[in-house]
Amino acid sequence: MTIHEILKEYWGYDTFRPLQEDIINAVLRGNDTLALLPTGGGKSICFQVPALAKDGLCLVISPLIALMKDQVQNLKTKGIPALSIFSGMSFLEVKKTLQNAVHGNYKFLYVSPERLETNLFLEYLPAMNINLIAVDEAHCISQWGYDFRPPYIRIAQLREYLQQTPILALTASATVTVQNDICEKLIFSKKQQRFQQSFERPNLSYSVFNVTGKQNKLLEILNNVKGSAIVYCKSRRHTKDIADLLLLNKINASYYHAGLTTEERNKRQEDWINNTTRVMACTNAFGMGIDKPNVRVVIHYDVPDCLENYYQEAGRAGRDGKRAYAVLLYNSKELEDLKLQSGIRYPAKEEIKKVYTAIMNYLQIAAGSGEGISFDVDLAAFTTAFKINILTATYAIKTLEQEEIIRYNEVFFKPSTLVFNCYKDQLNDFENQYPQLEAVIKGLLRSYEGIFDFPATIYETQLAKFIQKKLPELIKELQQLNKLGIVEYSPRKDKPQITLLQNRMYADSFVINLTDYLQRKQNFEKRIESIYKYIQQTNTCRSQLIASYFNDLTIKKCGICDNCINQNDVVISIEEFENIAAKIFQHLAEKPLLPDELMKKLAGVRKEKFWKVTDYLQAEKKIYFNKEGEMQK
Repeated sequence: MTIHEILKEYWGYDTFRPLQEDIINAVLRGNDTLALLPTGGGKSICFQVPALAKDGLCLVISPLIALMKDQVQNLKTKGIPALSIFSGMSFLEVKKTLQNAVHGNYKFLYVSPERLETNLFLEYLPAMNINLIAVDEAHCISQWGYDFRPPYIRIAQLREYLQQTPILALTASATVTVQNDICEKLIFSKKQQRFQQSFERPNLSYSVFNVTGKQNKLLEILNNVKGSAIVYCKSRRHTKDIADLLLLNKINASYYHAGLTTEERNKRQEDWINNTTRVMACTNAFGMGIDKPNVRVVIHYDVPDCLENYYQEAGRAGRDGKRAYAVLLYNSKELEDLKLQSGIRYPAKEEIKKVYTAIMNYLQIAAGSGEGISFDVDLAAFTTAFKINILTATYAIKTLEQEEIIRYNEVFFKPSTLVFNCYKDQLNDFENQYPQLEAVIKGLLRSYEGIFDFPATIYETQLAKFIQKKLPELIKELQQLNKLGIVEYSPRKDKPQITLLQNRMYADSFVINLTDYLQRKQNFEKRIESIYKYIQQTNTCRSQLIASYFNDLTIKKCGICDNCINQNDVVISIEEFENIAAKIFQHLAEKPLLPDELMKKLAGVRKEKFWKVTDYLQAEKKIYFNKEGEMQK
């Protein structure tokens, strides 16, 4: 099929979004390509369509397990066979997945960058017919960016095995320095092409408010702007506090952060996507890869630490093209704290060494040993036991990760596995001896294929429903089967983990690359400066401020952010104001209208005056935006 036929067949679209077709054609010509597409710009189609247009398998590298799972499920729903390998899978599960990638009729294999270096992956790689390497979240490759992840640097080693295979690097936000670094680290060929979509979001109104009482402002915004909303917070505790506040004020809300169990996170995310929950109060662990076009407002309750994150998170509003709002709330103390962040995020070398030594002692690792071993770790218990500030420990661990001394998985999830240790004919005798366990044995055999041959991933909640038992009772019976030696049952893990990437260093040989470390600190300070400037600036269009940071100097003033509206300094007489307001009420009495539709009906009224009047009417609660982004009386 042609790329247009593929788009129509699997996605139901007749045309591509801006730049998508250019990127796809560059890939099909075999060119290494960098695509900078803002949040909601349709990045996945840029590698999924060309991969379907060619023979072979597309290797997709992504650091986000939730995003991998979502995309694989979406592809399967479309009838496109896809696989994924992520942390928590057993050796046998990974091996079987790789065998399927080699011998099966699969089109996509999603992997984390860490997996590319394993001997098992490299053993199967030459037998895979890989037609494209897609590197998602490509900014992670650059230590000068805001989300550096060392395993990304080694993606370029794939070039040794796949010399003729093009690489497509995708990211939503990267400065020119980071873009250049991506192309250099991935060893792009001279035929490389770069594409950058405009950062203009004409339907998204940015605004910043300096408020002492954030709770009241939050309630005011959510009461004025109806429909789906996200409230981003910096701390997990804050998310729950805000959800409770909203519920007390009869606003349907929930909260989400990485400390919840996988089931809780999935359930809350689904409820929000399906509009059962209106407002999600969350940390930045929420939102990646979620395709929900009708979000009407994104509120940052706390100041983000860089424009890259802010732009991505704010950009989750209004993907349907209808009017939406991105609101940032701050107070003076937060701006003071912002300037202190550099010292907190980048502790002194001696502080890092102290945390490293404490971790090794906590895990009881002897000097010269430990490489490759993983441990469950409770960061709160660790910092309490060693009297270390939890923020100092967190950022010291981040540095130790970037120096490739350890790996820290904050959200490590390993599902439960089970395999039978006996022969099938021995089960009859066992069931006669333990009739009370017959139901769980039959349930396992009917639910999971190959459970005699290798450990199968099992889901206790589903199994309990299937055999009509209460979950605690089922788990007790699985533990009894394990104790009796009939099965080998490994319960799920859902705790943070530390993996040692090298043996414990002796005290006098502890070393980190201070030159790179201090350069990363300096780059962080520049990013802090940028978000500080964005907040404090009252004369420049906010859309232009964001776009210029990413070197997009083409966009015009948006006309709808707080700065544009305030700068217009529109003077309206009482008579003119009442005349415009009357016309607005008249048209909205007939039916709700999108702002653009309403403006067209008000022929001769300047855009600035229109927004001045509607902003006032909205503040006075005489009109409001419904969940479809329409104005309504």
